[in-house]
Amino acid sequence: MVNFDYQTPTRLIFGRGVVQEKLHDVMEKFGKRVLITWGGGSIKRSGLYDQVREILKDKEIYELPGIEPNPKYDPSVLEGVRICKEKNIDVILSVGGGSVLDCTKAIAGAACSDADPWDVITMKVPTLKAIPIVDIITLAATGSEYDRGGVISRTDTNDKLAYFSDLVFPAVSFIDPTYTFTLPVRQTLAGVSDCINHIMEQYFCGEHIMMNDAFMEGAIKSLMKNVRIVLEDPENYEARAEIFYATTLGCNGIYSLGNSESGWPMHAIEHALSGHYDINHGEGLAIVTPRWMKHILSEKTLERFVAFGTGVFGIDPALPEMEIAEKAIQSIHDFYREIGLPMTLHEVGIDGSRIDEMAHHIAVNEGLENAWAPLYEEDIAAILRDCL
Repeated sequence: MVNFDYQTPTRLIFGRGVVQEKLHDVMEKFGKRVLITWGGGSIKRSGLYDQVREILKDKEIYELPGIEPNPKYDPSVLEGVRICKEKNIDVILSVGGGSVLDCTKAIAGAACSDADPWDVITMKVPTLKAIPIVDIITLAATGSEYDRGGVISRTDTNDKLAYFSDLVFPAVSFIDPTYTFTLPVRQTLAGVSDCINHIMEQYFCGEHIMMNDAFMEGAIKSLMKNVRIVLEDPENYEARAEIFYATTLGCNGIYSLGNSESGWPMHAIEHALSGHYDINHGEGLAIVTPRWMKHILSEKTLERFVAFGTGVFGIDPALPEMEIAEKAIQSIHDFYREIGLPMTLHEVGIDGSRIDEMAHHIAVNEGLENAWAPLYEEDIAAILRDCL
């Protein structure tokens, strides 16, 4: 079991009606000047925007709307930093999905530095201070509501990079599963795919412990069961709540305390896809996952595949180990296809013309030669071609 040093400072307030009940009291602790960050029009259509403005009517409110999926450094981060500095913002309230919150984290850290914001995001300059963050998360997917990082895209360089700092953990996260009742099916499915992959990135590693295996296998089985329920019954509160619980824990490390690192190779590959083509992150992960699994299957990695296949999919442990592994790969592919996710790059509008360029970008920038199952440029290119 690997040593660890773990602390999660975020307060989670989970359940039906918690925003109305507790948001005002929570925000009172942080000051008067509030920047509200949000994305498209869904929070207005749902009534959440008006509810928040009414709850905070005694505050000095500024807004940064229009934050996109795969949140952009320019204009969103830069504009948020400008507002925070000019208006001396006390607290940022992120209202929306993980992309809004990821963008908010970058703003919170960069706004407290005199350095170039991109140098803060790329961690060339350390984050020494950050504006406090409160969030109302409306999409079960990224787990950004309970972790110390976010992912920012810079379109002029095709970069999609992770930014981490202990200072950008949200102070408080509000999670009301009813906000996901009216999500488009595509967003629900992509969120579940994203979370399953978060767990798999931690599961497929060298050193691991039995308790974590059971925790992660149970979470994936819960996601698979409950997403099927909400496809039939979108307002099933218990199913939505279980999905949200699983996704919230996805990236804060709790699933894999004591395990060794994996390198998160599937995310590294997908970040290049969405960095170059701006595709949906969860859909990209669904496409990459079984192809990465197939590519790295070997005698060295076989034990993890056997555990995954028997623990998640109930494959007969009496079968030959390689057969179990191959069935596990096919099972995850078939599950994604069954629920309606695209499973080839062609389906999301990507051809093979930039594969070599992306493979080189990943190999140079992501360090996957040090991953649990090492990947070099030719390996990454082969995985991407298999995704076509």
